[in-house]
Amino acid sequence: MGSGDDGQLSARPASPTSAATLYSLGELLPDGLVVVTGDGVISFVNQEACRILECETEDLIGRPVREVLPLADKYGRDWWERSDPSLSRNTGTRHRERLLVGPHGRDVLVTARHVVAAGGARLERILVGLRDAEARLRAEREQATVLSTVAHELRAPLTSVTGFTSSLLRRWDRFTDEQKRLMIETIEADASRLTRLITELLDISRLDSDNLSLRLAPVDLHDLLAAHVARHEISRTGAQVLLRLGPSAQEDGVPELWADSDRLQQVFFNLIENALRHGEAPVTVTLDRDDEVVGDAVLVLVDDEGSGIPEDDREKVFGRFWRGSDGSTTGLGLYVVRGLVEAHGGTVTVESNPVGGARFAVRLPGGVPDAVALP
Repeated sequence: MGSGDDGQLSARPASPTSAATLYSLGELLPDGLVVVTGDGVISFVNQEACRILECETEDLIGRPVREVLPLADKYGRDWWERSDPSLSRNTGTRHRERLLVGPHGRDVLVTARHVVAAGGARLERILVGLRDAEARLRAEREQATVLSTVAHELRAPLTSVTGFTSSLLRRWDRFTDEQKRLMIETIEADASRLTRLITELLDISRLDSDNLSLRLAPVDLHDLLAAHVARHEISRTGAQVLLRLGPSAQEDGVPELWADSDRLQQVFFNLIENALRHGEAPVTVTLDRDDEVVGDAVLVLVDDEGSGIPEDDREKVFGRFWRGSDGSTTGLGLYVVRGLVEAHGGTVTVESNPVGGARFAVRLPGGVPDAVALP
């Protein structure tokens, strides 16, 4: 491309029509574009660049780029000087994307290309690409949150496991059988907690990358829920977890359900555990037909008798790493629950139950999925 005398973006001495076409193409770009002439004056800026820089076109066109578009690296060094090929033999004509500080202290992702005349004797123009850094910074903050959360959640059970195993190995004869049993039970519980946390992290990775695979097979949901209820009653002293059939299920039975049994166990373990931890007993699990949809569908309600979840927080609880006001959980479980339920083609919602506690409602499609339809 070349630059006309009027400073317009053009491939060669161009007609107004071809110049207008090139400007239109510049406006179609998803990223910001600033074109700078060889003598450092801005000749073109698209609307996306204006949005990113929080300015108007007339604030930039025809003005020196270093004056109206200052760019500095994280050390405060002038990026224009460091990227100028005439000032450094090590500076190429292409510049990979970098996070820089732009006007108003705004973080901007910047890439550039220097267009030189034939033979490289003269700089014709600089094409500067701009992208809003907000998405990348948000991703980096989320990644930092992941690392912080994982480190915090791994530290406590690991400390317990290493502490108790060390004590048992070095002072075995000093402990009574009852003390040994208590320490080993604690180690087992913390190891299980670590396993669940790692499983949830792996599931988050698979869900976010759409790489979750389900092994579908017929599932007796009543037996699966009964096993969970029994397990929670055994593992928690005095915990009341009740399972009952809803009226439609009592009358017409539960529709055939094809699902990944392991994934559904994970879903309902998390929901019951969540109800026991944050609500109040008894926790009631109701298995029923979903009469709100056409065709066969299954409805599972998990009710507790706690204070419930404020309406403003009911959608937030399914967010990744949302930990509520007390910060007592990892914020992983319900995010995974929603992802696994939706992977089965179902939905999960939360509302208030008749006694005022929280009610989580899981709806799953019944029948045989098309992928495994029988002849």
